[in-house]
Amino acid sequence: MDSLNKLKIIYKALDDKQAIDIKMIDIREISYIADYFVIASASNINQMQAFTDNIETELIKEKIHLPKIEGKRDSSWLLIDLGDVIVNLFLDDQRHFYDLEKLWMDGKNVSFN
Repeated sequence: MDSLNKLKIIYKALDDKQAIDIKMIDIREISYIADYFVIASASNINQMQAFTDNIETELIKEKIHLPKIEGKRDSSWLLIDLGDVIVNLFLDDQRHFYDLEKLWMDGKNVSFN
């Protein structure tokens, strides 16, 4: 499956669980580490875990190999690495502290609305 379709699955999984401020950034022209970077926030650790679980469930439905997940269940930042799509899930205060949107501001915003 191509990276754009993976991105759509991830976006839907996050949106279905009401992730806060989902940002999708096309980094193909500025980096070789991935095609897309996703950043979203959760209001608490349980909600962040629900996002992770829903992403895994949706990927399994599409027969996509489960991603590598960095961070612990009680962590304030989880990274989900699908190779061509990297998802960063934060508690809100951590997201503002690390400000990955600023780091990747040369990328192009992606929207499915």
